[in-house]
Amino acid sequence: MSTASEPVGTLDVALAHAARLLETQPQLASEQAGEILKAVPGHPPARLIQGIARRIAGEPGAALEVLEPLAREQPRWAAAQLELGIALGESGRADEAIAALQRATELKSDLPDAWRRLADCLDANGDSVGADAARARFIKSANRDPRLMSAAAALVDNRIPEAEALLRQHLLQHETDVAALRMLAEVAARLRRYPDSQALLERCLALAPSFDAARHNYAVVLFRQTKADEALPQIKRLLAKEPRNPSYRNLKAAILAHLGDYSESLEVYEAVLKEYPEQPKVWLSYGHALKTARRQGESIAAYRRGIALQPGLGEAYWSLANLKTFEFSESDVAAMRAALRRDDLDPEDRLHFDFALGKALEDRGSYADAFAHYEAGSAIRRQLTPYDADETSAYVRRFKALYTREFFAARAAAGSPAADPIFVIGMPRAGSTLLEQILSSHPLVEGTMELPDIGRIARDLAGDRPKDDERRYPGVVAGLDGERLRALGEQYLEQTRIQRKTDAPYFIDKMPNNWLQVALIHLILPNSKIIDARRHPLGCCFSNFKQHFARGQSFSYSLDGVGRYYRDYVEVMAHMDAVLPGRVHRVCYERMIDDTEAEVRRLLAYCGLPFDERCLKFYENERAVRTASSEQVRRPIYREGVDHWKHFEPWLGPLKAALGPVLDLYPQVPVFLESVENIDVNLIQSQ
Repeated sequence: MSTASEPVGTLDVALAHAARLLETQPQLASEQAGEILKAVPGHPPARLIQGIARRIAGEPGAALEVLEPLAREQPRWAAAQLELGIALGESGRADEAIAALQRATELKSDLPDAWRRLADCLDANGDSVGADAARARFIKSANRDPRLMSAAAALVDNRIPEAEALLRQHLLQHETDVAALRMLAEVAARLRRYPDSQALLERCLALAPSFDAARHNYAVVLFRQTKADEALPQIKRLLAKEPRNPSYRNLKAAILAHLGDYSESLEVYEAVLKEYPEQPKVWLSYGHALKTARRQGESIAAYRRGIALQPGLGEAYWSLANLKTFEFSESDVAAMRAALRRDDLDPEDRLHFDFALGKALEDRGSYADAFAHYEAGSAIRRQLTPYDADETSAYVRRFKALYTREFFAARAAAGSPAADPIFVIGMPRAGSTLLEQILSSHPLVEGTMELPDIGRIARDLAGDRPKDDERRYPGVVAGLDGERLRALGEQYLEQTRIQRKTDAPYFIDKMPNNWLQVALIHLILPNSKIIDARRHPLGCCFSNFKQHFARGQSFSYSLDGVGRYYRDYVEVMAHMDAVLPGRVHRVCYERMIDDTEAEVRRLLAYCGLPFDERCLKFYENERAVRTASSEQVRRPIYREGVDHWKHFEPWLGPLKAALGPVLDLYPQVPVFLESVENIDVNLIQSQ
């Protein structure tokens, strides 16, 4: 052991060893410090280690016996004041702890632990304003905290598992570290675990309400979960402090567009672009808003401006292709081919270029080359967002086992009596936008958008139950009584009210994927209307395969996956036809094309609406349309696209195999014998 006459280096080695023992073996650290003090009595660093070791060991009183005299003797030593403050706080002497921690921050302003502990003590003392200010200082100093720098470096390098492990380990010991909470929320967001990210950010903001970076992250996470109505007040709060912040303004514009406030959204984008005209992705977002507002020429110009600023911005090319009526020039095709030859192209940009080039080549009749690019783009998307077809099929089996005739009969009087909603469900790219445009041309019906609220209610009911839990969704629905079902119906109506801009008594919810929740819709809103938009399996499925969706629809990026998804959808709807005959009205796209007036009359009659000629002139409707078919439904009905899939038939073998009898019998529906016993086949024929 060191003595006063031994070299300083030996003493430093002993101190470093004691310090290393603190985290894992505080008792040994205390003993090591004691040995140093025998050799060098009163040695301040050794006394500090001894005090810290006693506190970590759960002996704050014994720690204070060391730290109080040390802090008196070393009044300008920030580390001693910090450790004294921590020990005082753990001993319940809040006022003295606050004073010591404040001295520590005065002596050294960049001590993250001092600011964090001070915030905790101020919180415990009821001083929320002071605590918030202290956490703001903590956030500033924590950026240089070496304990978080490793996690930050892992995040920057996209080493997500490593970053998550480091942050969770850190938060076990420092649970109020708001900088770490925000970083862990970023990890969750990158993994698309948005509810987890939301919960972490809510905890973060509860501790530090003025942590603006976390609030911005919170607004983004809410928006990504299609909770635009909740995100808007968060971004408004940020803009009240920084009204010219371009990031906040861009997010506000996107939120407003999602809520249907297009004029204000465009005003915000235009103001931002006037000040910051060199932002390609803002031009892209502006183009999306212009497209929805029926200003196609300006939309194209905005996309072109984004391309001029960033030629490798694949999403801008796809946005042009996604107009459906746009035709690329030869120079555009050459530019896309050149971009795809690059080795440094980001996967997201690459897949957008592939889908866009596929559309350009398809328009030119180069079907083999077009299919190759659709497949290449889909292959990238499959890697980024895998789809488990077996899980969807397992869900269908649970659906059919639960939702029997007897189940519905026992709950016949449940749910909200409101008749406002008209649900248009089915597969994407099956004509649902056309049906929405026809219905919203009726003076008694308001069109909205693909509303996420039914899916959100289902996810809330599902919770985090494991796969072997019989109560997992939809099984959990069996435990809902009539009052709860009615409350869920009222919840849906309240959540969607923000989307209603007129006094029309009925409104449309055009979320295709709600076929998965068709039984829940009936249970919570038994007087609503449900319309199944159906299209030829090959036409519908291939249209999905060649479409790059902004988010979701991960089933669509393989021919087998989309075929199985279509078959599962048909099986669910056949089951509903069997157990609740006539509840769902089916519209086959091809019949709508062939005899529009007759199909429109049938549709309006099902909805209890009088016939109106304006529904036949739906293309004159000036409303905003927010889907990929927005430009197509602004023209009279045409047949050209109905059989377009036949150009690609040589490559559709896997799709045909996945569809099986669903393809062979279309527009009739095969009887899925295991679904319900003793079902009359006529109940399951296409209407």
